[in-house]
Amino acid sequence: MAKKRGNRIQVILECTEHASSGLPGTSRYYTWKNRKNTSGRLELKKYNPILRKHTLHREVK
Repeated sequence: MAKKRGNRIQVILECTEHASSGLPGTSRYYTWKNRKNTSGRLELKKYNPILRKHTLHREVK
């Protein structure tokens, strides 16, 4: 039986510093968020393997 998610939706987080670096590729992460508790866009610090450092990742639509 499938698990019900309710208010949870899957979102994509994309690196904000990667576009300005000029390097090819993108750093993206997939995660879940509760739409009721977090109505705005999600921002998390995640590891970017191309830049080899932790950078700010924002939710894309």
